[in-house]
Amino acid sequence: MRFGVDEAGKGPVFGSMWAAAVVVPRAGILPDGVDDSKRLTPERREALASEIRADDRVRVGVAEITPARIDDPGTDMNSLTVAAQAEALDDAGVDEARGVVDAGDTDAGRFGRRVADAAAGDVHVVPAHRADESDAVVAAASIVAKVARDAQMAALADEYGAVGSGYPSDGTTRAFLADYVAETGELPPFARESWSTCADALAAAEQAGLDEF
Repeated sequence: MRFGVDEAGKGPVFGSMWAAAVVVPRAGILPDGVDDSKRLTPERREALASEIRADDRVRVGVAEITPARIDDPGTDMNSLTVAAQAEALDDAGVDEARGVVDAGDTDAGRFGRRVADAAAGDVHVVPAHRADESDAVVAAASIVAKVARDAQMAALADEYGAVGSGYPSDGTTRAFLADYVAETGELPPFARESWSTCADALAAAEQAGLDEF
């Protein structure tokens, strides 16, 4: 038995960060076409995630790090990424197993040790940068995590309208944030308030209000 772990949504201004752990008896049982989630279309990711979850030989665990946890001043994104991966391993019930995790720290070894220490089970962690590009089980985990995040963003769009991808580089996301703050005077409830993008939106709305006088 071996596992792979990855996360999605570390950098967006909207929504949660998600992590997934995929546990398999051997890598060869994964569906054809499993790859780094960024290389796949949303439709292909969803289809593969469904196949992965439908296989009785595969265990999947998922963890969500909410904007509220991200905004906690007592933590940082490296620590939250460690927590997310460890919580995903715990959700999958991983114990006495070896696997690869996508290292979320410049020091891969340190990151791997922190994940192993944080997980409830006895796990042997092999950390690697860009592991979702080189390890099929980590790639499968990246797909599951990205599909979970995509589903959250789709639900937010259904409720609030076009919110975009949630990334600061997305023009739709920036426009939604600016309009929401201008109309309500506050940030949307799914925003990461500690992100500079949010501070900039609040400052711009305040300046616009002053300019009206």
